[in-house]
Amino acid sequence: MFDSLTQKISDVFRVLSGKAAITEKNIDDAVETIKIALLEADVNLRVVRRFINGTVEEAKGEKVLRSVDPGQQFIKIVYDKLVAFLGDTRQDLRLKGPDTLSVILMLGLQGAGKTTSSAKLALRLKKEGRKPLLVACDLVRPAAMEQLAALGKQVGIPVYKEDGQTNSVAVYKNSLAWARSNMIDTMIIDTTGRLQIDEKMMDELARLKAASAPDELLLVADAMTGQSAAEIAKTFNEKIGLTGVVLTKFDSDTRGGAALSLKTVTGTPLKFVGTGEKPEDFEPFHPDRAANRILGMGDVVSLVEKAQAVIDQKEAEVLARKIEKDAFTLEDWLGQIRSIKKMGSLQAMLEMIPGMAGQVSEEDLNKEDLKTQEAILCSMTRKERSNHLIIGPSRRARIARGSGTSVAEVARLIKRFEKMRVMMKKMTKMNKGGAGVPPVQGHSGRRFR
Repeated sequence: MFDSLTQKISDVFRVLSGKAAITEKNIDDAVETIKIALLEADVNLRVVRRFINGTVEEAKGEKVLRSVDPGQQFIKIVYDKLVAFLGDTRQDLRLKGPDTLSVILMLGLQGAGKTTSSAKLALRLKKEGRKPLLVACDLVRPAAMEQLAALGKQVGIPVYKEDGQTNSVAVYKNSLAWARSNMIDTMIIDTTGRLQIDEKMMDELARLKAASAPDELLLVADAMTGQSAAEIAKTFNEKIGLTGVVLTKFDSDTRGGAALSLKTVTGTPLKFVGTGEKPEDFEPFHPDRAANRILGMGDVVSLVEKAQAVIDQKEAEVLARKIEKDAFTLEDWLGQIRSIKKMGSLQAMLEMIPGMAGQVSEEDLNKEDLKTQEAILCSMTRKERSNHLIIGPSRRARIARGSGTSVAEVARLIKRFEKMRVMMKKMTKMNKGGAGVPPVQGHSGRRFR
């Protein structure tokens, strides 16, 4: 999301890192470049001014000008300012205990992804051990109830809806009785939306808020609308009152203005971001991790968390032993390809690796390559995947026909696999000798290998 901004700020830091000392002229030039980059990223003008003024004031202090490593000190100042403007720390949902019913109102304009985000949030809470219910109170948009019902079925969450009903408060009250009789501990209410803010919508939301006394009022905003998302959030906050914001399409090629403007413009924290189309593509927002990504420092902690979510620890240990014994097979490779696909966008994963943000474009990634590899592997028998040495010319021709590829592509995959096995064996020996990959220090203080 922040590729363009990351590239320009990284260029500034590269220039400063070559300086033995930083002068006021250096700082003025660097800050001017950052200011232009922020404006081009569609960050709110008032936010840019506050950010730049604060950075200049701190950077021109005597402490920085006399520091041993002034370039690193300047980076630290910019990092701290970014974290502060993004919201300081992660903000969790403020829900009651599982023995008491909690209510979440999902607000937003049509097209922002409110209904989809409601289902994604419900799935996340379910995985955390809560028992959520989705309530269809968007009685204006055609097919809104049907969409919520379909999403609820997809993620395994019950949905309460009343066909033909026109009073959202009545739907809420009836759903409340259903929730209590079915041991529900969290109600997520998908409210009415409009193409633009109007008094009729706000009046209905105010009545629903008064009736439900929600624990959380989350506005769902579209990252692709830039700083206007922050202005929409500001209006909702003034009219209804918000406890947080959900920013959808965070994985898009937008410039990042919404994320950087929201907290300052609204005073409301960004709590979650939608990072893809799958129900699982919904993550808590961490200001420090976002700042790291903007500065090109990656986000190793999030990358590790994604891996841990899809890779079973016992399976990983078994796989490590197989690699060590040179017993890694095509069957294991197929499993690894499927695990990578579960982790989401390859582009998003690359951006989490320090120094990789903006270095590899979407066009450089051959997304079809993984699909082709999976198709070829799936066209093999289990016996063939367990022992690739038995795959002779006739078998390769059959596999090519079954996968819709060529014999050359099948041969290329097998050759690539054999090279990979050799490389894995070498790396295993290196790690045994203590020359392996050094651990990476995460923000939480934990160490990851």
